[in-house]
Amino acid sequence: MASLSISSSRIVSLHHQKPFLSLKLLRPSSSGVAGISHRTSAVCFNPLRASLDRQRTATVLSTKQRKRGSSVVCYASPMSVHNLQWISTISCVALMVARGTGIHKSFVVPLLALTAPSGLISWAKGEYGIWTAFVALLARLFFAFPGELELPFIALLLAIVAPYQVMSIRGKQEGAFISLAISCFLAFQHFSRAGSLQKAFDQGSVVATLGIIGVTVVSILFLI
Repeated sequence: MASLSISSSRIVSLHHQKPFLSLKLLRPSSSGVAGISHRTSAVCFNPLRASLDRQRTATVLSTKQRKRGSSVVCYASPMSVHNLQWISTISCVALMVARGTGIHKSFVVPLLALTAPSGLISWAKGEYGIWTAFVALLARLFFAFPGELELPFIALLLAIVAPYQVMSIRGKQEGAFISLAISCFLAFQHFSRAGSLQKAFDQGSVVATLGIIGVTVVSILFLI
């Protein structure tokens, strides 16, 4: 019985003893703070992030270079086909209404139809162009047109009634050859009948000379 009481008392005493390991609130020391800051700085310096930053910088530089290249293209836009077509149209209209030239102005009408911008031909074939031709035709029946307006009116009618097979050569090599042939023929007539280059640039024929030069240069550029 004595042995049992001793063992039970030892068991109870062991059960009531405080644990050997106790939880203590650890305060970080100065060396620990330095280690944490060092690890933090090591985490902040990420080589992957640095490579991403370099890629973003390269992308921004390439975008700027592309923008600079687009600005060069925009600077060269005055020599576009659309602008050349408008130059040829203005030159043809100037030849139709100009005086002081001995050319056959009837050849200017097909030249205008071949070199006019597509938007202008679409407008002539559309509702507004048809109404314009209709009103001009009614006015022509009751009133006398000035001689300078006859050819623009005929050019409008020609653009309206021209079939698709004829207008399809616009913008092609065949149309460019025909335009160049007509413009060279008009230039030969104008400068040969003017007598000399100095007379071609006189006050009475300078508009026709500039129109001839305009349609000839544009026709040559269409083939380049």
